[in-house]
Amino acid sequence: HLPDDSTLAASAICAPRGEPSAVLEFADVAPVPVRHRIRARLWMAGWFAPEEGHLAFHTTRAVLREPGGAVVVDLDEFAIAEPDPLALAEAQLLTHLADAHPDAVERLTRLVEPDSLHGAVRVQPLAVDRHGLTLRIERARGHGDVRLPFHRPADNVGQLTERMHVLLTQASSASCPRALQRQRTEGDG
Repeated sequence: HLPDDSTLAASAICAPRGEPSAVLEFADVAPVPVRHRIRARLWMAGWFAPEEGHLAFHTTRAVLREPGGAVVVDLDEFAIAEPDPLALAEAQLLTHLADAHPDAVERLTRLVEPDSLHGAVRVQPLAVDRHGLTLRIERARGHGDVRLPFHRPADNVGQLTERMHVLLTQASSASCPRALQRQRTEGDG
């Protein structure tokens, strides 16, 4: 719903056929300060049309760009897609993990292949969803992301807490990667 005097509403009314075309861009920004904080972008092409007292956007094409590349999103699949059940809590969960539990983040690196940690200068939580946690491994020149999958999907924050405890238990029984041992030794001396 837009005010009657909004530029967008005026454009919709005055446009040929009353349907101004537009491209909307949405950016998914990591809540934790990391390099290259934009995790993904979604572009939606379409047009605006006045409908029953409000302005509706009709999508004709959607493109999702993630670090692995871009993909055209099927509009029927997009229309029925459900949000991740942890999406609204993700920012708070990740900032709490990064700020209050840096020791836990470091412990989780024991689940990462040692080669992925080569040259690591910092590891931060980047994303969490019902299927797992993603860590951002920053190096002096560049970065990489590592996914730590949960043993079962988490449908709420209570289940997420249990899934994180399982990962931390697995990490506690894993050996410390050599890359972090060297880094810790260099920092201690």
